[in-house]
Amino acid sequence: MIDLFGSDAPETRFGAQGQFTTDPITGALVPVVVEQTSRGERSFDIFSRLLRERIVFVTGQVEDGMASLITAQLLFLESENPSKPISMYINSPGGVVTAGMAIHDTMQYIKPRVSTVCMGQAASMGSFLLAAGEPGMRIALPNARIMVHQPSGGARGMASDIEIQAREILRIKKRMNDLYVKYTGQSLDEIEKAMDRDTFLEADEAMKFGIVDKVFETRPEADGSDAEGSGGAPE
Repeated sequence: MIDLFGSDAPETRFGAQGQFTTDPITGALVPVVVEQTSRGERSFDIFSRLLRERIVFVTGQVEDGMASLITAQLLFLESENPSKPISMYINSPGGVVTAGMAIHDTMQYIKPRVSTVCMGQAASMGSFLLAAGEPGMRIALPNARIMVHQPSGGARGMASDIEIQAREILRIKKRMNDLYVKYTGQSLDEIEKAMDRDTFLEADEAMKFGIVDKVFETRPEADGSDAEGSGGAPE
């Protein structure tokens, strides 16, 4: 078993050229980081190494496999230290509502504060997770794009089954609208208007709308011990 949180002060370097592992979800090549410690050499894929710094990534489609990995990482980081913040970096076009709700509910359930940072895009369920971060710690990078809209779906089968599915998606829509009201401070009428069709926001517009609290071009300076081990979670 790899000791992710060893006490030795390591010397970190990237592995030799051509040393990669494969992301189990995207199939992309992931660089390997090698650390030299007093106990010898240890290697990590880059995401595992960043997990040591309490950094979690939500990238690509939000679906059940990804949600399982994200929730497991959040619960693990809580078990390691329930008081240090976690940074969640989001670059996602959205995805399955139930998978996103699993991540959302875990973010709210655990004790550590979760800072959300949008890089690239946070659309649909991605924007919902961005808004659900700790108040005051929801960040967008300057060229990030945020998109909100109502949930979509389809149904086939008997008329009564289609009616049941229609009622369910309307319940989901209402629940998400209510949560957007909570997280943004906008009125329900404003949320319903924005969610009725695809609404694209630049970083500054997302801040005015209440989805994020700040737009950062560069990382702010750490302010003492609270930033230690927080993945650079901005305060």
